[in-house]
Amino acid sequence: MPAIHKCDLAIVGGGLSGAMIALAVAARHPQLDVRLIEHGDVVGGNHFWSFFGADVAAADRALVAPLITHAWGDYDVRFPAHARTLTQPYYTVRSAQLDAHVRATLPPRAIMTGRRVVACSPTAVVMSGGERVNATGVIDARGPADLSHLDCGWQKFVGRELSVSAGHGVERPVVMDATVEQIDGYRFVYLLPFSADTLLIEDTYYSDTPALDQAALARRIGDYARTKGWTTGNPLGEERGVLPVVFGGDFEAYWRSGGDKVAKAGARAGLFHPTTGYSLPDAVRLAQLVAAQRDFSGSALHALTHDHAARLWAQRGFYRMLDLMLFKAADPDQRYRVLERFYRLSPALVSRFYAGQSTLWDKMRVLSGKPPVPVGRAVAALLGGGAA
Repeated sequence: MPAIHKCDLAIVGGGLSGAMIALAVAARHPQLDVRLIEHGDVVGGNHFWSFFGADVAAADRALVAPLITHAWGDYDVRFPAHARTLTQPYYTVRSAQLDAHVRATLPPRAIMTGRRVVACSPTAVVMSGGERVNATGVIDARGPADLSHLDCGWQKFVGRELSVSAGHGVERPVVMDATVEQIDGYRFVYLLPFSADTLLIEDTYYSDTPALDQAALARRIGDYARTKGWTTGNPLGEERGVLPVVFGGDFEAYWRSGGDKVAKAGARAGLFHPTTGYSLPDAVRLAQLVAAQRDFSGSALHALTHDHAARLWAQRGFYRMLDLMLFKAADPDQRYRVLERFYRLSPALVSRFYAGQSTLWDKMRVLSGKPPVPVGRAVAALLGGGAA
C-alpha cells in the first residue's frame, strides 16, 4: 500500500529556492510539519551559487550566513580595453553545504529525497509508485516552467574546480574575464579562488541558442589554464547549466504553464535576475516572505507567490530592455563592448544593478553617452518589442 503523508507545507523541489523556504519556515514556525520533496539523492544538486554583499538585506543575512563557504572583500573584471577591481563583498555557497545544513536543521522526516513527482496540486503531491503527500499548502520549486512563453537568450556554462600544483596567484574572484576569444556570443571566463592552489574556472556564454557542447567548453577551460601557466590535475568537481536571459514574453502564460493555481518558487516563478541570472537573492527574499505568513493554505500561498513574482516582473522591465538590446542590437562577437562600457560606471551603480535595485538616475546613466551598439539596431530592437 503506497504511503500517504500529511503535513502543513509541502515544497516540491529541493534546489536552492525550495531549500531556503524550508529553512526559513522551520526557523519561524518550528511547530509546522514541513516536507521537502526532491527527485535526487541530495538537496541542492551539484552547484555553486554566488552573490554580492548588497544583494541580501541585513535583516535576511542570518538565513544565508550558515550556507556561505567562501567570502572575499572585492572582485575583478577584465575586458580588452578595461580592467578594474571593485570593492564589494562577494560570497559563494556550495550545494554540499546547503545539503548538510538542511539535514542538520530539519527533522529527518522532512527531507524526502529520491522521490519522482508525477503531479501536484495546491494541496497534494503524488509521486511515482502512488506515494502521496496531502498538505495544507504546496509550493512547486522544481525548475523552469514552459520557457516558450518567454523571449530569451541563454547564459550557458561549464565550470571545473581544479587543483593547481604550483598555485594560481588569483587573489580575488574574477567575475568576468572577457579578454578571451569571443565565441558563440558574449564569452567570458569566471574565476573563484577557493584556496592558494584550488579554483573554479567557468567558461560562460551569452548565446542565442541553449545548445551546450560540454566537451568543447571543457577543452577551452584547459586551454585557458595553460595560457596562465597553470598545471592542473583531474577536476575536483564540475557544474554546468543553461539559464534563460529574458528580454520579454507573457508572464501570466509562463506562470500558468508551471501549474495553474499552484504556488511557485525559483525559476518556476520567474524569480531570477533577468540579465545576470543570479538567483540566490530572490530565493532568500521569497523564503522570508513565505516564512512571514500565517496562512499556509494552497490558495494563500498561490496568491502570495504569484503577486510577488508578478510585481518583480513589472519592476524589472529595464533589465529586460537591456537584454533585448544586448541580444538583438549587438553583433554576437561585439556584445562584450556593452559590458565593458557598463563596468566603467560607478561601483555603487554596478552594485545596485546586480541587486536589481537600479534607481532612475542609474537607468539614465546606463543609457546615456555613446551607445556601445549601433543606434539603428537599438531602435529597431526596441520598436520590435519583447521587453514588456
